[in-house]
Amino acid sequence: MSTIEKPSSRKLDRSPLIAGLLSLIIPGLGQIYLRERYRGAGVFICAVTSLVTVFWYNIPGWYFVPAIIWLWNIWDAVSLVGGRKRPVSIIIAALLVMGYGIGWQVTQIDPSALTKNLDRAYSIIVPMFHPDFVTHRAVTNTGWGPVEVPCSPNPPPAKNTTNGITVSISPDCGNLGDVLILQASGLWPDAPTRLYWSTPIGDQLPLGEGYITALIINSDSQGNLNAAIQVPPSATSAAPDPTIPLEHRVYLVQSRPLPGYQLSLNGSYLIQGVVETIFLALISTTFGALIAIPIGFLAARNLMGSNVITLAIYIITRTILNIVRSIEPLIIAIVFVVIVGLGPFPGVIAITLHTVAALGKLYSEVIEGIDPGPLEAIRAVGGNWLQMVRYGVIPQIVPPFMSFTIYRWDINVRTSTIIGFVGGGGIGFYLYQWIFKGDYRAIGSAFIAIVVIVMILDFVSARIRARLV
Repeated sequence: MSTIEKPSSRKLDRSPLIAGLLSLIIPGLGQIYLRERYRGAGVFICAVTSLVTVFWYNIPGWYFVPAIIWLWNIWDAVSLVGGRKRPVSIIIAALLVMGYGIGWQVTQIDPSALTKNLDRAYSIIVPMFHPDFVTHRAVTNTGWGPVEVPCSPNPPPAKNTTNGITVSISPDCGNLGDVLILQASGLWPDAPTRLYWSTPIGDQLPLGEGYITALIINSDSQGNLNAAIQVPPSATSAAPDPTIPLEHRVYLVQSRPLPGYQLSLNGSYLIQGVVETIFLALISTTFGALIAIPIGFLAARNLMGSNVITLAIYIITRTILNIVRSIEPLIIAIVFVVIVGLGPFPGVIAITLHTVAALGKLYSEVIEGIDPGPLEAIRAVGGNWLQMVRYGVIPQIVPPFMSFTIYRWDINVRTSTIIGFVGGGGIGFYLYQWIFKGDYRAIGSAFIAIVVIVMILDFVSARIRARLV
């Protein structure tokens, strides 16, 4: 906006003294007195907003901004009597300076924090550059023993035999933090054995205070193993009701290396998460687009503004679209995780609903921007509403509809990578578990997978959209 505004050709037969005094008492009142109602209302809003902002955040040093706006408002009111409008760029600049200044303090921006805790950052970042995706091939020997947590009045025996490995735990149940005695036989002799806790939903938890990976104990020369283990404090964190006794397991895993490489355990989880993410986005986009197409017609004013009934449908449809579109998919996913449980399904519902709202609005805007000539021609020859849509609207909207749908699929892929943070399935579900356990190598693998997925789909969608233009 120019810093100097052209003088108005209209001079008012009003007193500059009265205009100035009115603006001194209430900012903008002088402008209203001089019949500049919108200008006066804008000045009043700017002055009050700046004053309330400084008062609310209790930063006295910024009171000069409301003062500048107040003085400018008096100057502008006096000048309006002579037909001149003072540059509003002064108010805009003052508000921007105040906004960025207070925003810097409110958001607590501290560049020096980037250089603090470098040791902790190093311990996190370095493992991420060694992603856990493949591992050396190995043959494994696995056994497990059940244990009930928390204890019920009559817990089942904590003993199991699998693959010739017998595992027994004493006592038969435990509560969080209890120490249990584990005995195993049938293992490979003199071999390192990894022990880890598995919850009823399959989460692997560390055993023993201070451990971030599975506990490793060597079996003896007879293939036996004795160990004292502790029920992890987070063993029931994922249970709907931690007071309900459920079967947990303690796994014992031995391995011997073989030539070559294979997917690691986290690598297999990663592949599963990637597949879920892609199909979650694909199904959500398909369902969302199919539902949004008829809604887009109902939300187009040029099609629905012909009478009172259709106009009411247009207003209701637009309102619903705006409400749903304003709610983030993560929040919607939280609601449906409670309703239908954990897994990809609540993620599909959440992204589908948001896709319907977003595409419904985009489709309606495409319809509102079409050439009205064919519509008028169809009306002129007596065509009804359906004929108008069939022959005048659809031929014009197919290419942009396809382009917006593909672009939305691209967006949904990005969204579905994090929808799992609230239990909505996809790669985000595993990523959250790895963050919770501090497995930074697996986190690095997830980051690489997400980047690759997004880059490939971005390239593919860009090529498809280019062909549609």
